[in-house]
Amino acid sequence: MQSLCNRWVVSEYSLIAVLLTLVPSVSLAEYGLNMTPGITDVSQSIYDLHMTIFWICVAIGVVVFGVMFYAMFKYRKSKGAVPAQFHESTTVEIIWTIIPVVILIAMAIPATGTLKQIYDTSESDIDIKITGYQWKWQYEYINDGVGFFSNLSTPQDQIYNREEKGEHYLLEVDEPLVIPINKKVRFLVTANDVIHSWWVPALAVKKDAIPGFINESWAMAKEPGVYRGQCAELCGKDHGFMPIVVKAVTEPEYQSWLGAKQEKARLELAAANKVWSMEELMEKGEKVYNTMCAACHQQNGAGIPPAFPALKGSAIALGPVDKHIEMVVDGVSGTAMQAFGAQLSDVDLAAVITYERNAWGNNKGDLVLPKDIAAAKSK
Repeated sequence: MQSLCNRWVVSEYSLIAVLLTLVPSVSLAEYGLNMTPGITDVSQSIYDLHMTIFWICVAIGVVVFGVMFYAMFKYRKSKGAVPAQFHESTTVEIIWTIIPVVILIAMAIPATGTLKQIYDTSESDIDIKITGYQWKWQYEYINDGVGFFSNLSTPQDQIYNREEKGEHYLLEVDEPLVIPINKKVRFLVTANDVIHSWWVPALAVKKDAIPGFINESWAMAKEPGVYRGQCAELCGKDHGFMPIVVKAVTEPEYQSWLGAKQEKARLELAAANKVWSMEELMEKGEKVYNTMCAACHQQNGAGIPPAFPALKGSAIALGPVDKHIEMVVDGVSGTAMQAFGAQLSDVDLAAVITYERNAWGNNKGDLVLPKDIAAAKSK
């Protein structure tokens, strides 16, 4: 029996050794426990404060445990030590009260300065409203007339293990938040449905997005680059598919990007009056569907019953077009079906509804135009 047990232990450790050899070396290289210093003055201040408090705690631990182990070794019973008998020593009471107070004050002074820096959102150069949705982010540049949604862009084939995962798996989006370096950017953070949390470690920003409330934070990026984060609040089944990407660029690059975005907004407004063909709406509708709807209803329209019903062959997609438009625009109260009327343009709404009514063999032949969406919204 003992021999059998020994062979089992040896084989178990051999298996573990083999598995360890299969772990890519890059995984070990990226492993770390400490905070990131970040790329803003605030993130550096937070990192410095963290390290200051860390070393204070290390010093306290060394002193306390050093004295304790010394006393245990020096005055152990086996050497004939006799414990002293004393009670209510005023000196001891004063010492162990004053020393912690001094330590706390020494820790509070730098902490207060850092907190004041974190919460000072005044005199910003750019104001951006951030709204969390299940499961995407909306960014609105308040004074520049630009707004868009940022969605996960990791291919479904990677998510379902049909192809190799990319370098930034689940941390890539179709539209990053773009900010200029050396400009103070104020973030106004809220949510449309449930509690989210907008978190970008490199910017030292982590702010809860709460429906009905607006929380403030700010950042001033010092270095151009792409900085990634995630929703840090459990917000539903696709919580892990809600990444954040911030792209910090130089001022000329930012102005060029902003101008292009403003021009795109003007073109989208003009597109509402365009005469669209079925082919054009189906092509655009497929892109909108895969970005906004596929997470719940699946790319093949099969859904995830019962929470997310199928659209393929459904009563909605095959029923009256007015009901279909109403459901997509206004959502369904008490369910996970959001109201997309304020999230998508009239062109995008017309395209995705047209796609849902004619894809996966539904083939209703209905052509929903932007003017139909505008008419439904005006009711």
